[in-house]
Amino acid sequence: MRVRTGEEAVVRLDLTENAAKRRCLEKEATPGVQAMAQRNKKYDRQLRIWGEQGQEALEKANICVLNVGPTGAEALKNLVLGGIGSFTIVDGSDIQASDLGNNFLIEWDSVGRRKASAVCSVLHEMNESVEAKFVEESPEALIESNPSFFGQFTLVIATQMSEFALVKLDQICRRYDVLLLVARSYGLFGHVRISVKEHVVIEAKPDNKVEDLRFHKPWPELRRLVEEFDIDTKDPVIHKHIPFGVLLIKILDDWKAEHGGQMPSSLRELKAAITSRRRSDDEDNYKEALKAAYLVTSPPVLKPELLAALNDRCAELDSLSSEFWIMVAALKQFLENEGQGEPPLDGSVPDMHSFTEYYIRVQKVYQARAEADAAAVEERVRSILKQIGRDPNAISKTTIKHFCKNARNLRVYRYPKISEECSSRAGTEFQKLLAAEDNSNAALYVLLRAVDRFAATYKRYPGVFDSEIEDDICQLKSTAADVLNDIGSSGASIPDDLVSEICRFGAAELHCVAAVVGGIAAQESIKLLTGQFMPLSGPLIYNAISATSTVFNC
Repeated sequence: MRVRTGEEAVVRLDLTENAAKRRCLEKEATPGVQAMAQRNKKYDRQLRIWGEQGQEALEKANICVLNVGPTGAEALKNLVLGGIGSFTIVDGSDIQASDLGNNFLIEWDSVGRRKASAVCSVLHEMNESVEAKFVEESPEALIESNPSFFGQFTLVIATQMSEFALVKLDQICRRYDVLLLVARSYGLFGHVRISVKEHVVIEAKPDNKVEDLRFHKPWPELRRLVEEFDIDTKDPVIHKHIPFGVLLIKILDDWKAEHGGQMPSSLRELKAAITSRRRSDDEDNYKEALKAAYLVTSPPVLKPELLAALNDRCAELDSLSSEFWIMVAALKQFLENEGQGEPPLDGSVPDMHSFTEYYIRVQKVYQARAEADAAAVEERVRSILKQIGRDPNAISKTTIKHFCKNARNLRVYRYPKISEECSSRAGTEFQKLLAAEDNSNAALYVLLRAVDRFAATYKRYPGVFDSEIEDDICQLKSTAADVLNDIGSSGASIPDDLVSEICRFGAAELHCVAAVVGGIAAQESIKLLTGQFMPLSGPLIYNAISATSTVFNC
């Protein structure tokens, strides 16, 4: 018989108690808690990308998709799997045998049925938590007969629609403040465009994000923490574990003391000063200090996009101003006062080579400053709300903190009306692209507009009938020249091979292209709905022949 030691008994007791607690929690869990756990497991991968706030925005979204050919079906499939709240399909066509070759949501036994109901049924099976509806009517007819129908949606995705119909739809969506995304597949080419009066992005999440650690301008609490460290300590273990931020601030102070208060004239000088204090090659904290030295000589500045938002006409508030612009106005006041030209600190601290105790101390100082900055902005928000006659608690503390955490990367996007894009001269950048030797993607943008003019004139798309392809090529080339003249690019030329390719396609939707275009449309939709990431700044052309895509500022 083996006698159990006291330590073993404690471990066994802990395991037993933990198991009992888990069983109790499982029994006591309410249906709501269980449902939330299942939902989190279901959307785990995307929650890691856009977080709880982004997922909630998706789950509140009510989306309308016009036409569910391969492009519309692919876009909607991705959004349904992502967990949008509800969708409505508008499509008045019947399923033909030809649809079986390019739309994977349609099967043989669906031929002859209405496309809207068949696709809606399959999509609902993919995610039964998404509410699914359909309207068996032509989108063009619905735009004419019941424009207010579109006012109920968060986002409208219009696929395979003519320029004429899109101009009317855009006017309706802008009237009701509904987001509009246009997607089109045309043979081996595709087109995606966003149209909305205003879209604000709080979580831009740029690829080249620069950490805001304020080494160049330490505040009193951070400086007091730095003064507690002796970076010349004779203890080799401590010397290897001093946080790299402390090293940078201390070494910078010493440099300035030796050079009459002047900053290093170059990054190389600062790195040389850091290296001179290093004792061995295995001191990882000094490697981190060298890597982050640029944050001292080239600290992050206010980006043009943020400055544009701060000086935007919408920052001049009235009683109808949105939450976003109220917070922007408060941010502007903060920058001019408490922030002394710096936005609120986000409070995040990167991982570093140091003792856990040191890291936690640094982390607490940064978090405390972030909390204080957010509190100062919140106070200004409450004051502004009172001034414009609104409830001072109309904007939640959580919303303000989220805004402050991401203030440095705010973006505001405004898109021209589709009618303006179609009737105005092209911008200088687009003109240069058209004039370039390899202008295929710019030329495709012109040709995709030309095919709609062709269809309006001849009541069909070019190349639909094999016997008329040669004549269609000549007519399309003439129509494209008219488009070039309208946008102020009459001197540009469209390659003959592209005109021939467009006619050869006969307006066909190929599944391989539709899958890409639909995927891009879904991705841009998620950006718009979550208010995260930077959406397209202009029309996108996808070219499957050259495997390239280009975004234009027309």
